[in-house]
Amino acid sequence: MTSPSREKIQPQLRAVRPTDAEALCAIFNMPGFRWGTLRMPFEMVEQVERRIAKSGPETTWIVAELDGKVVGHGSLVVQGSPRRSHIGEINIGLDDGFVGKGIGSAILAALLDVADNWRALKRVELTVYADNEPAIRLYTSHGFEVEGRHVKAGFTDGRYHDLLSMARLRF
Repeated sequence: MTSPSREKIQPQLRAVRPTDAEALCAIFNMPGFRWGTLRMPFEMVEQVERRIAKSGPETTWIVAELDGKVVGHGSLVVQGSPRRSHIGEINIGLDDGFVGKGIGSAILAALLDVADNWRALKRVELTVYADNEPAIRLYTSHGFEVEGRHVKAGFTDGRYHDLLSMARLRF
């Protein structure tokens, strides 16, 4: 029998809706979520509403739900330049209370399915804090490799941190 902290949960995945702004904003403002991203604290619902409204056909933005509650999100944004249209960038984040339960893996798998089977992308990339070991393990388990280190490129908790560039190639 697995412990509750290792339990894998299969969320319902769906496209983001304008009505998700408040739930997403609450997640974006959680300390654990914010620690793992380059976002600023105290994001406002109106900012999230604008981001959702501005999402165009180059963006696949999904949310993960459990029992009707939004517990995570992920996006895949295809590069706009014709010479870089084979590249997508991924961003993922979860409610602090649902980390380590397989939800991030489900979101990432769904976005990679879109990248591979719907958009024919050859390169999917992301940036992650070098000390965010759980996220790095997740990305590595889905075929991402570290391509480079950006020394002291991210600032959080009053300190500069290294960032890693990771990518998954399919040529």
